Amino acid sequence: MWGDAVDTRAFKRSLHHSERYNRRGFGRAEEVAGSLEQAYQSALIATIREQGYELRHGRLTIKLAEAFGFCWGVERAVAMAYETRRHYPSERIWITNEIIHNPSVNDHLRQMNVQFIQVEEGVKDFSEVGTGDVVILPAFGATVQEMQLLNELGCHIVDTTCPWVSKVWNTVEKHKKQAFTSIIHGKVKHEETLATSSFAGTYLVVLDTAEAQMVCDYILGRGDRTAFMERFAKACSPGFDPERDLDRVGVANQTTMLKSETEDIGRMFERTMLARYGPTALNDHFLAFNTICDATQERQDAMFSLVDEPLDLLVVIGGYNSSNTTHLQEIAISRGIRSFHIDTPERIGPGNRIEHKPLGGELESVAPFLPEGPLKVGITSGASTPDRVVEDVIRHLMELCEP
Repeated sequence: MWGDAVDTRAFKRSLHHSERYNRRGFGRAEEVAGSLEQAYQSALIATIREQGYELRHGRLTIKLAEAFGFCWGVERAVAMAYETRRHYPSERIWITNEIIHNPSVNDHLRQMNVQFIQVEEGVKDFSEVGTGDVVILPAFGATVQEMQLLNELGCHIVDTTCPWVSKVWNTVEKHKKQAFTSIIHGKVKHEETLATSSFAGTYLVVLDTAEAQMVCDYILGRGDRTAFMERFAKACSPGFDPERDLDRVGVANQTTMLKSETEDIGRMFERTMLARYGPTALNDHFLAFNTICDATQERQDAMFSLVDEPLDLLVVIGGYNSSNTTHLQEIAISRGIRSFHIDTPERIGPGNRIEHKPLGGELESVAPFLPEGPLKVGITSGASTPDRVVEDVIRHLMELCEP
């Protein structure tokens, strides 16, 4: 197991002191500010914010969530990527994955001759990366193994990992140091969860409260070992033994998961360890640190406020592989609001048609999309969605509502 083979804290310290490693940018913020503003900011969205997050246009009323779109960590990652191209005008530049989960942002970087590491069946192909190449680590981080490989290749590493993600890594390293198993609330194949688990020692990934309940039941002696291992075979550290490794647990999370569910899972494990070991021994068997991202929390709280309003339908904008965006969609669905998740404005087309992705489903088209008469549409977007994209969606909606 990686955690046993390498001291991840020592490796990070060594990497951070390397002359070929950068996580602070290149002091070129003013040089790239104009390009970023032109590509991603929106005067219309700024105006709507000033008008109480509401826009009226004929029969259409747009109601924006009061927190949506680019978060600080995403803005920082994108700005650093732009700075990197300015700082290295002729070198080959790679990104280990999408810089963020937004197709328009990634397309802009491709137009700047930034290349993306190819992924085949979940495995990244670094074979074309060479000594002296520049490699950008995305906002949701990279695994320890990837960082060591790039370091050994002699690459220049530009690390845009969000500090909130780094905070989770520090948490699982604390678990490891104290011989606790990390229970990670996340999606097992998501890049952030893969990175987090690479910093952990012993770990188990749970997707939701249902899987967390299975683990809690097992701790309390109500589970079947064979069924347990079949369920979590691809979601645990090598050699994981539930009899041994669920004695001491700590909870962490993928930063983009639904805040309320992460909190529920933390409480579930605390109650379970309390029931099994009693109050005096609880701290010997359970650890909890707050690793919920502020921006994720703000956007989810704003979404809960938005769905309390009378809406005819709701449009959620963001990459289809964006975890924080799909959780916003879940909130709309939980309130029974007709909702549509789209990744680009072009999904809204002429003929009152929309191509969208239902939660857990495949792309489908709906026509007619907008009903007749006065219409109130709620809009939010994931943390990787630029304001310019939100503006374009609003303009498409306005066109569909023209008499």
